[in-house]
Amino acid sequence: MKTTFFIITIIVSLFSPVYASKNITEKDVKQALNELDMELSRSRTYVAARQSRIDSISALVDNIPAGSADQLPLLMELGNAYHGYLSDSAKVIYERGEQVARMNNVRDYEIRFMLKKLVNMTLTGFGLEAAQTFQTISTENMPDSLKVDVFSAGRQLYDYQASFYSSLSESSKEWQAKSIDMLRKLLEILPDSSEEHALRESEFLWATGHSSEAKIMLDEYLPKASDHPVLEAIAANIMAQIHKSHDNNNGQLYYLAKSAAADIRNATRETVSLHELGAAIFENGDLDRAHKYLNAALSDAVECNASMRMLQASGALPVIAEAHRSQEARARLWTSMIIVIMGILLFCLMMTSLRLRAEMRRMKELQEGLATANRIKEMYISQFLNLCTNYMDKLNQFCKIAERKISTGKADELYKLITSGRFAEEQSEEFYDTFDRAFLHIYPDFVNEVNQLLRPEEKIELEEGELLNTDLRILAFMRLGVDDSTRIAQVLNYSVHTIYAYRNRLRNRALNRDSLENDVMKIGHLGI
Repeated sequence: MKTTFFIITIIVSLFSPVYASKNITEKDVKQALNELDMELSRSRTYVAARQSRIDSISALVDNIPAGSADQLPLLMELGNAYHGYLSDSAKVIYERGEQVARMNNVRDYEIRFMLKKLVNMTLTGFGLEAAQTFQTISTENMPDSLKVDVFSAGRQLYDYQASFYSSLSESSKEWQAKSIDMLRKLLEILPDSSEEHALRESEFLWATGHSSEAKIMLDEYLPKASDHPVLEAIAANIMAQIHKSHDNNNGQLYYLAKSAAADIRNATRETVSLHELGAAIFENGDLDRAHKYLNAALSDAVECNASMRMLQASGALPVIAEAHRSQEARARLWTSMIIVIMGILLFCLMMTSLRLRAEMRRMKELQEGLATANRIKEMYISQFLNLCTNYMDKLNQFCKIAERKISTGKADELYKLITSGRFAEEQSEEFYDTFDRAFLHIYPDFVNEVNQLLRPEEKIELEEGELLNTDLRILAFMRLGVDDSTRIAQVLNYSVHTIYAYRNRLRNRALNRDSLENDVMKIGHLGI
């Protein structure tokens, strides 16, 4: 039957793609890892359940008289419950069972307890001593049911040793060859109908280089193993190794996660899949998860006192821890750089804010200046209208006087009034007074600012009651934009030559002769 199935699997593999059964995607891997994380968070619950089962079995053992053969099945069950959970306790129980079996001359149980003890010794770092003792066991005249236990223990013992010497390829190959030989012998006597047969056959096919056939069997076996966490963990781990051999990273991670989750549900602390998953994920660059899984694997190995698993998990941990520290250092560097950049941006923002506030202040000053300019403009217009109104009134009055003089035959008096210059002089004085007051109302500091443009000894001194003198009026007209000497002469009732003389004399009195007139134009300037 085995040969027939082997031939069928070869034929199927020839016509089937290796990964046709399940195309594992990154989404599948992510989901499997999330499920594993959830199982890790529940690990205390699973441990409590296993401890409760151990306590129940232990209570049953205590209810049976010490040393009685009736204790043997329960002691075997109790030892198996401790195996992979607390190795020291398992060793004590197996030795106790071996002793009780020897006392009662129950040879089968004595051998089974010894085998269990030897496997447990290998797990705790005494593999060579266990292997030496195991090789002394003879299977001649031994029933097949007991041979199954011997070959199964030998397979596990030698497989542990091969894992322990994984860094020494030649030694590892030697132990692996012994493990495969135990597997071959086990398959020869293991009932085809047993749950373990398909698993061990797929393991044998994988170990002997027939990965495609092994995968076909495991694809069919794994869905049925969900109710048996121990078998599911082994099968999923083998499947992960198959995918790894075909460079299928997603498949490797997926099945390692499934295997590790099964170990956690069974509260198995002696695990291989979790630390292998941590190492594989580290190679993918997920340092945080790798560190978490390896820490969990190492912690379980310490709790279990599984020395071999401690060495395996702790071997990769320093590398990952160093990479994690490097990542944290890079993260701190980036954080520092971001803080510096944010500081620079904050400084720029503050400077921009200050500049904006200064600009707003300047805009406010400009608005106030514009308002002042508008007021000055209005004042210009008002003073101009006042002057125009005054001169229109004076002209009307003069016209009435002239009309009255002419109508009464006093033309001579009118002529004398005109030629005397007295009328023009009175009007000029009134114009000067009105102009001076209006101009100084608009430029109240004009006199002081003009004096700042002159040499100290040439400053203009006004007489008592005098608002502006001729020099200042000439400069005032220039400030108002009346720069033409002819126009100034007409307004002030002087000759053009006189105005030229005044302007030249003012330049000679200035601190900067060439820029005096430009400097005067800047007096009272709003800076708009």
